[in-house]
Amino acid sequence: MDVLQDELKTLAKGLGIDFFGVADITGAHNFVMTQGGEHIANYPKAVSMGMGLLDAVVDELYRHEEPSALFSYRGIYDAANENLNRVSLLVAKRIQEAGFKAYAIPASQTVNERKLEGAISHKLVAHLAGLGWIGKSCLLITPEHGPRLRLASILTDAPLDVGKPIPNGCGECNKCVEICPPKAFTGVPFDPSEPRSVRFRAHQCRDYTQRRAQLLGEGICGLCVYACPYGANR
Repeated sequence: MDVLQDELKTLAKGLGIDFFGVADITGAHNFVMTQGGEHIANYPKAVSMGMGLLDAVVDELYRHEEPSALFSYRGIYDAANENLNRVSLLVAKRIQEAGFKAYAIPASQTVNERKLEGAISHKLVAHLAGLGWIGKSCLLITPEHGPRLRLASILTDAPLDVGKPIPNGCGECNKCVEICPPKAFTGVPFDPSEPRSVRFRAHQCRDYTQRRAQLLGEGICGLCVYACPYGANR
């Protein structure tokens, strides 16, 4: 399977993907099933792909109340998601052509409005694939670019080689917790055995962005991405 894995990685990288890894998700079966259901949790592995955002745009997010900065961030945020979805389809089709199952999960999609959750946690998949750790902001933090990226996942039964999770590098840092305007983060380190609500008050974040959208025309925030020392250029 090394040949297929190399082919998939080359395909993804050639289409703008910066991060590529494979996770064994069997150990997180209950977590995955609770969020996405049995049809999601039955897959043993998942391909994780990430696309970095533009530093120059993220570095301007301190201008938090200026629509020009927010619309620029929204633009690259959406463009990265769109490209991830396109590449996910192409990579999934190649896995299928090789004789295996492939189920692409969109980069940014809410399937449970009550819990504000997607079909699977892309961050958990990326963490299990060894691309980074889940920080106090509940974002994936990569050693190279911090949280300045978007993610997508492809569930599969292909016998691909998997990565290993890397240690949490946040330490005593609480910059993302402290900068969050609605105080949506508790500062509790990630633990897959605990519900997300222990770490993140999702509805406080959602309500805050909705109010901003009414006032500024765009609700996206991104201060937790901006504040992280990993990937910062200031």
